[in-house]
Amino acid sequence: MKHRALLILLLSLFATTLSAARRDSLRVTIFGDSYSTFEGYLTPDTNEVWYFAPPRQQPGNDVSRVEQTWWWQVKENMGWKVDRVNAYSGSTVCFTGYNRADYTARSFVTRLPNLGEPDVILVCAATNDSWAGAPIGEYKYGDWTARDLYSFRPAMAKLCYGLNTQYPNAKVLFILNSELKESINESVRTICRHYGIHLLELKDVDKQKGHPSVAGMKAIAQQVTEYVKKNF
Repeated sequence: MKHRALLILLLSLFATTLSAARRDSLRVTIFGDSYSTFEGYLTPDTNEVWYFAPPRQQPGNDVSRVEQTWWWQVKENMGWKVDRVNAYSGSTVCFTGYNRADYTARSFVTRLPNLGEPDVILVCAATNDSWAGAPIGEYKYGDWTARDLYSFRPAMAKLCYGLNTQYPNAKVLFILNSELKESINESVRTICRHYGIHLLELKDVDKQKGHPSVAGMKAIAQQVTEYVKKNF
């Protein structure tokens, strides 16, 4: 009996070690907007940046090093390798941007195919749809037309569908910013639930000029790390 108990213990320790090793070798892609940008770290490098290192650092925001970004802290906390950071300042999920401009080229739906070969995808989206006052639209879960995608709900559904079908082996977490319109929040909850996509709603994120400060980045990183450790 003692030998059997020892064998079970050793197998359990081996399984735990193997699981940790697998987790530590995962590749993560960051799919985001301005909150996830930092100069010199974007793919493609033509994406617009909001966070810069000195001397071009954003006035009024204290984030000045890539190590201070939320995603850098998460990958360090988890021991992950970054596959790519496809973040674009001002990007919307749908095709409608600020002042009703056509944001098709920078939208999350358009950028979806360019996420590499990740094991984990962290999506930080919907902030600009809320801020820009994009049309909310109706829930629609298939047969999308180009016209549909100028509204948030159909575009959000197409995005989640695409995440599941184009990256079937990746674990996906949708990170929802705090202080957004409730119509956006409820839409994200409903659509993520429909597609079985993990959702984390951020709380208590300190911001300067509408963007996470050093303290805010740390708060995001802590919340994301806690979620993925518990659920992934």
